Amino acid sequence: MARGGLGDMMKQMQKMQAKMEEMQAELEKTEVEGSAGGGMVKVVCNGKSDVVSITIDPEVVDPEDVEMLQDLIVAAINQAREKVQELQAEQMSSLTGGMNIPGLNLPF
Repeated sequence: MARGGLGDMMKQMQKMQAKMEEMQAELEKTEVEGSAGGGMVKVVCNGKSDVVSITIDPEVVDPEDVEMLQDLIVAAINQAREKVQELQAEQMSSLTGGMNIPGLNLPF
């Protein structure tokens, strides 16, 4: 490979890294919502998949059926995290121009 070609490739990689860092900062500010039980349980996650808040409708709180509430919370969290993964994939696709580059993932 010609010396100029290697230098150009390094510049491209540095630009891509800078864009990735920018996207990560943007994703940290982004919030998505998952819900379960027809909206009785809502979970908000940020772009890093951290749970930011949980809202539980009092009607779903039944001391005789705690297991159902636990299942709804887990389902809402999983839905929110799936949305975060989709958002991350969209961001990565825009960065790579739609090319699938193995091993190039957002470090979340």
